[in-house]
Amino acid sequence: MAVQPQVDSIEKYYGLDKETMLRMFRTMYTSRRLDDKEINLKRLNKIFFQISGAGHEAVLVAAGLALRPGYDWFYPYYRDRALCLMLGLRPVDMLMQATGAAADPSSGGRQMPSHWSSPRLNIAPQSSPTGTQFLQAVGCAEAAYRAELIGNPESLVTGYYSDGIVYVSAGECTTSEGEFFESLNTACNLKLPVLYLIEDNGYAISVPVEVQTAGGSISKLVAGFPGLYIQEVDGCDPLASYQVMRQAVSYCRERRGPALVHAHVIRPYSHSLSDDEVLYRPKTEREDDALHDPINTFAAFLVKEGVATPGDIDRLKKEADDEVNLAADEAVAAPKPDRSAATLYVYSPEVDPTSAAFDSEDSQPAGSGQKTMVDLINACLKDEMARDEHIVVFGEDVADCSREEYLESVKGKGGVFKCTYNLQRLYGAARVFNTPLAEDNIIGRSVGLATRGLKPVPEIQFFDYIWPAMQQLRNEVPLVRWRSNNNYKCPMVIRVAAGGYLSGGAIYHSQSGESIFTHLPGLRVVMPATALDANGLLRTALRSDDPVMFLEHKHLYRQTHNKAAYPGPDYMIPFGKARVVREGADLSIITFGATVQRSLVAARAVQEESGLSVEVLDLRSLSPYDWDAIAGSVSKTSRALVVYEDTRAWGYGAEIAARISDELFDQLDAPVRRVAALNTYVAYSPPLEDAILPQVADITAAIVDLSRY
Repeated sequence: MAVQPQVDSIEKYYGLDKETMLRMFRTMYTSRRLDDKEINLKRLNKIFFQISGAGHEAVLVAAGLALRPGYDWFYPYYRDRALCLMLGLRPVDMLMQATGAAADPSSGGRQMPSHWSSPRLNIAPQSSPTGTQFLQAVGCAEAAYRAELIGNPESLVTGYYSDGIVYVSAGECTTSEGEFFESLNTACNLKLPVLYLIEDNGYAISVPVEVQTAGGSISKLVAGFPGLYIQEVDGCDPLASYQVMRQAVSYCRERRGPALVHAHVIRPYSHSLSDDEVLYRPKTEREDDALHDPINTFAAFLVKEGVATPGDIDRLKKEADDEVNLAADEAVAAPKPDRSAATLYVYSPEVDPTSAAFDSEDSQPAGSGQKTMVDLINACLKDEMARDEHIVVFGEDVADCSREEYLESVKGKGGVFKCTYNLQRLYGAARVFNTPLAEDNIIGRSVGLATRGLKPVPEIQFFDYIWPAMQQLRNEVPLVRWRSNNNYKCPMVIRVAAGGYLSGGAIYHSQSGESIFTHLPGLRVVMPATALDANGLLRTALRSDDPVMFLEHKHLYRQTHNKAAYPGPDYMIPFGKARVVREGADLSIITFGATVQRSLVAARAVQEESGLSVEVLDLRSLSPYDWDAIAGSVSKTSRALVVYEDTRAWGYGAEIAARISDELFDQLDAPVRRVAALNTYVAYSPPLEDAILPQVADITAAIVDLSRY
């Protein structure tokens, strides 16, 4: 019988034994063969997209070995196939996604290949936009940090371990995204246990690293971040990579701060099958990559060191080939999703904020005295934070005083509009805290916090400055549940001060733009016009299980006409339920926000002048909205006027007007009309602002004109 070669010294392989090193090779080879199989299936039109992790396998199996699946948390990117295999995903799981099968465990056929997720393994659901994962990973780590400060973290957050860490990865060129630097700022500031793996293959499709990164080295560029442990490694060497990853993991587990491993890898295949690297990479460069291919070099190393024989290598390859081929056959034959599954999990299937369970509106306010909208928003937040310890409130200036030693000697900020005043004093700085002036940071961290089971209530100080967060708001927040096929969810309440009518608010403190967010499936959008509605709708939002954008009109914060008594700690208004502000018989006004009161004043003036009876309907909830109430009102009056503050072109009211014309045409005695802002921006000068935004006179004129039909 042949004598098997023996490993001379386990220690010289950083503590790795023969079986572990053979497992590493098999996983690396399996990852490569999965790439090859997908390429073959794409050419046969069995799958529809392919992007590989070829060349990255060595550092990824090292990462998977150094980390703990189901214990640590993972925010990988699309080249991390070998990592996910090492953590416990199966080849068939990956190929089910590639074929778009209903049995795809990551997304039910909704995500393109290489977008893996697994609640069992704590792999967060991936998306295609590069860089969004950085802030989410920081939020994920921050959830445990906040829970520890609050106390009883095991019950507050999902998957808590005192030494658990969060892994996040990307290619070197993704570090050009602002989210990378924003995430490092917070991770270092809070000393969060986030392990960054930057897989540097030298190219972002065809753009080389020296064009992307000043100095050509991301590890050198970020060397000034305090507390950031940085290591550079040959990512094609699995043993060297394991040693470096092990050190970085240990640094994070010891709660010394974040770590960044800059791994130099190769890209032996084109960026994806939609790319041809021959167009921009010379033959010499590609041949050099081939010499450093970790599949070949690690196999040769194992044989040279006596860890394996050539026969062992061939056996491992055959096992992997057989597994991949069988998985491919199963995935190709697997049924595709039924068409009816398309709309599943856009919103929570368990918690319905439009239901009667959220309707206590008929109960009378219990308190006395009249409170402003600011007062009742603040009261609701106080109630709900007392009721639910998972709620955390944060944003720019929302705390009373970040330097807590001054709390006794200062009045406290509590938001620029005072909506969060005294919340920090009541519930502590672990639950109410200020953030950097970076809207993307605020919303991206919220995604990670929500993933772990906290209930984030981020504030965007002015709607006008929400746009840096649009990547997270459009591509992440509303999609987490749907794209993961209900494996993950992202409930949060995004409070935003919006709107104009401020006398001096000008271009950048007067924006509306609600139609941009009502356009997003998965995001609920509400906009109260009264203090009582603000209290009831905010409570519903906080008890909902979906992301909610809660638009608070700045002009309405301290008006006297919309004051109300405090309604008690359980007062709720369901989403999608409009309020009839004024009964009428001759014409219906459908409106919301600051134009509700203007419409009401116009309706009263017209009735006094001509006897015309105008009904005013306040939608309150914009997505979903109360179509039954609209249809009932318009069917009664046969005339519809839609009034809204945003620009007339492409505004929210255009959808309402179109649907009325489409579905209620037979009920109409006149065209559907709209009153809205001019198709321009809001100016600083009061006369210009008045001309731009819809006024009572504009609404009155439209009522009179429409009544003549």
